[in-house]
Amino acid sequence: MKLNRRSFLKNSLIAGTGLTLVPEAWRKLHAEPAKGSAKPAHPVVISSANGKRTTARAMELLKQSADPLDAVIAGVNIVENDPEDITVGYGGLPNEAGVVQLDASVMHGPTHNAGAVACLEGIKNPSKVAQIVMERTDHVLLVGKGAQDFARMHGFKVEDLLTDKARKIWLRWKENLSKDDDWLSTEVKEYGEEIRIYRENHGTINCCALDANGDLAGVTTTSGLPYKIPGRVGDSPIIGAGLYVDNQVGAAGSTGRGEANLKNLSCFLVVEFMRQGKSPTDACLEVCQRIADHTKLSYLLKKEGLPNFNVKFYAVNKKGEYGGGAILNGGKMWVYDATGQHLVDFPGLFKV
Repeated sequence: MKLNRRSFLKNSLIAGTGLTLVPEAWRKLHAEPAKGSAKPAHPVVISSANGKRTTARAMELLKQSADPLDAVIAGVNIVENDPEDITVGYGGLPNEAGVVQLDASVMHGPTHNAGAVACLEGIKNPSKVAQIVMERTDHVLLVGKGAQDFARMHGFKVEDLLTDKARKIWLRWKENLSKDDDWLSTEVKEYGEEIRIYRENHGTINCCALDANGDLAGVTTTSGLPYKIPGRVGDSPIIGAGLYVDNQVGAAGSTGRGEANLKNLSCFLVVEFMRQGKSPTDACLEVCQRIADHTKLSYLLKKEGLPNFNVKFYAVNKKGEYGGGAILNGGKMWVYDATGQHLVDFPGLFKV
């Protein structure tokens, strides 16, 4: 058998280190699509509960043979551009200094390429910037002023993202920080209801898609934890934490406490459990259990020993099967498949 120079050097190096060649069974497992991964009969789009318009737009584009990444990004752009949505993009709630800082990541299954931005100020569509990071650079993640300069270089307009609605919610939070500070709390009513502080809000939208060719893509975009310490980065722009796509297996995204996903690389785990043959729902719940098992800090636990925070996962596999899971009480996700658009319930690991 003839060996070219590269093969000869590779085999020589392996022999020199005392390593054995990778077993054929292992190579086959990782070189071939997952079992039962034939092309789906129809595209599938899934999203978090704030993604009704997102899934509709993404499916519309998939039916026009758009790339699945272009489809999901166009879908979440609707929410990023909506000033009434205080969790994502324009109108998102600011950090403790009153500055809106946005995070987003994208991942393209066919190329296994990814891009992300974090602490991005003044740009409405961080998901679009993340896509350009993926397509036009050899980097994965740009942050802060560097990310903004990169966006401006590519024609994005820098503008004030703090809407009047979000500003008043932020001021309400400041007024209620302490009884001993110099802020006076007032009962402010706006948009027909009293302004709430929204500290419990973890605003994020995730969307993943499987196209008719069996290719996957995903995006997660957020304004992050309201009133966060300036510079805080959650899981959404971190590949493997708030988003992960493997074109041979499936895709997963998350909303909720980002720090928990960062410590457990949660979305990567969801996909790996699907690789092992678990259904999307079972894979999501397995990761919820992993997070619960790893939650040791007393301030993150209820009296019963359960986590006092929530994380939700959304997953679709190569066969077009979808599901979700939450740590507490379950949740809902939007699904658009061959039978139409549906708001689907998924289970929680614990009921409280």
